[in-house]
Amino acid sequence: MSFAISIENLRASYKNKIVLKEIILNIEEGSFLTILGPNGAGKTTLIHTILGIKRIDSGTIKIFGEKLNWRNIRKLRRKIGYVPQNIFIDPKFPISVYEIVLTGRIGLRFLKGLKKEDRKIAEWAMKRAGIIDLKDRPIGHLSGGELRKVFIARALCQKPEILLLDEPTSHLDPSSQKELINLLEELYLENKITTVFVTHQIPHIPESCKEVIFMKEGSIVFRGKKEEGLEILKTQIIKNFSGKNYGISPV
Repeated sequence: MSFAISIENLRASYKNKIVLKEIILNIEEGSFLTILGPNGAGKTTLIHTILGIKRIDSGTIKIFGEKLNWRNIRKLRRKIGYVPQNIFIDPKFPISVYEIVLTGRIGLRFLKGLKKEDRKIAEWAMKRAGIIDLKDRPIGHLSGGELRKVFIARALCQKPEILLLDEPTSHLDPSSQKELINLLEELYLENKITTVFVTHQIPHIPESCKEVIFMKEGSIVFRGKKEEGLEILKTQIIKNFSGKNYGISPV
């Protein structure tokens, strides 16, 4: 069995408060895993440690068997496409959708030295995300759903081997949520990119996801088949008359 991500005894803290506690997690290459949990459970922090954004206190993270460290972080980050939970864009920011998507080819460096192949890939990514008609529009003039698609296209532009999606459907209207979930489903079925999907909305879990984990207070409290996990969660919701104990919505 080949693992895209291997995490062992991971601990991380923020302002002297432990955020992640002895996390052990292996994610098989080509799998689709959903992470559920309330605010403050450590979901986003876990994603940030995998990306190398968040410094860890102890433990190890391996990407395709290679231990993540400051020497190889740039190389390993090229393998990972990331769509953040919060996307804040100044409406006056003078950059187009096309330029944002192109940064997926070169990271955060200035837009120069791009090859013809890079531009072809960016065009493909925009078409695949359904935003090619927005190519020349200023990034600050988009709706929330359109903006999410831009960052999905940016992630696809990297041609990643791993896709990390942190609450990609948050703050979207129901129609945009459904459209986005369908897009992610199609992308996974087409490419079998190892996908980690963070959400607190049970109906938003794509059909292709076969496994879920629950996080609570910095720990993984359940990992297993989606059906089993959702049955346990349903029992907890009924028992407590709401989903507030997990911070997860059943509808």
